[in-house]
Amino acid sequence: MTKLSVNINKIATLRNARGGDAPNVVQVAKDVQRFGAAGVTIHPRPDERHIRYQDAFDLKPVVYTEFNIEGNPIDKFLDLVLQIQPTQATLVPDAVDAITSNAGWDTLKHRDFLSEVITELKSKGIRTSIFVDPDVRMIEGAANTGTDRIELYTETFAHQYSLGNKEAVKPYIECAHLAHELGLGINAGHDLSLQNIKYFKDSIPNLLEVSIGHALICEAIYDGLENVIKSYLQKLQ
Repeated sequence: MTKLSVNINKIATLRNARGGDAPNVVQVAKDVQRFGAAGVTIHPRPDERHIRYQDAFDLKPVVYTEFNIEGNPIDKFLDLVLQIQPTQATLVPDAVDAITSNAGWDTLKHRDFLSEVITELKSKGIRTSIFVDPDVRMIEGAANTGTDRIELYTETFAHQYSLGNKEAVKPYIECAHLAHELGLGINAGHDLSLQNIKYFKDSIPNLLEVSIGHALICEAIYDGLENVIKSYLQKLQ
């Protein structure tokens, strides 16, 4: 079964909108695990507009499944991850002012930098994953950095699938086959939803984990968090 890691950034966005502590991100992390999620994902950004750096420390004692911290490996982010020592660090090349992640790494151009970061993270026992576009060159480049996994950036697939173009999954299938041959674990995320997750999961060989936040929280507004998580788990079997 492909594991579901729930990204709780949007919970923090809602909390921050009123300046208080409701909804409480620690309680939500406890709940999503209780409802069956196999992991909790956060993506702190330098401006802390949703998840705050303190949230990472507060969440560490309560995430008993897998704790995945995503972000651009600037010094502040690396210091945080090395202190927390989560299960997994996912490296994402998002700009400081990016609304959301919008591209994967150029693993050829940034190979030396990524290799250095990954070596440091793995020395602390932290599993590493690199956010990449569905491009076989980027998969080959990722394999040369020493990373444990890749995370396929699925926005293009999700958009094309919503237009009825199921052929858009083909580059992801090709990349997944190559990644597996090169010994890389395969994660995926961005704009995956209850509408497209089963088709994607059934199409992609050796898919270990999906990280889903925005769509899952939007769906939970109508159907409830527990019901939505259980629906994802059913589709990921």
